[in-house]
Amino acid sequence: MKFKYTNLMFVVAYLAIVLLSARALRAQDSTQHIEIAAKRFSFTPNDITIKKGIPATFSLTSGDADHSLKIKELNVNIAAKKGSTKEVTFTPTQVGTFEGRCGTFCGSGHGSMKLTVHVTE
Repeated sequence: MKFKYTNLMFVVAYLAIVLLSARALRAQDSTQHIEIAAKRFSFTPNDITIKKGIPATFSLTSGDADHSLKIKELNVNIAAKKGSTKEVTFTPTQVGTFEGRCGTFCGSGHGSMKLTVHVTE
């Protein structure tokens, strides 16, 4: 009888590990990946929609000068040197429309360098 109980405990432990692993993989797969190209004086894309509560990774690539992306309400601050790509991962906690701006002076059109992030349910 003890042998059967030990086998049952092994099976239960194994199933728990499998279920937890599958849940972790689903969480990784659900990350929203957005590639953003920064150039004087725009972001591409400049209009992004992501979901509240789901991690988002922004990859910022800069080709012509140093650029950054700051979105105060989402706690996003990422900077990329000319010719490089940087990433930031965050989880939006509020629904709304938020404006991002270049936080690194990049020339005379710097003030018009914006993008919009929509966070939906």
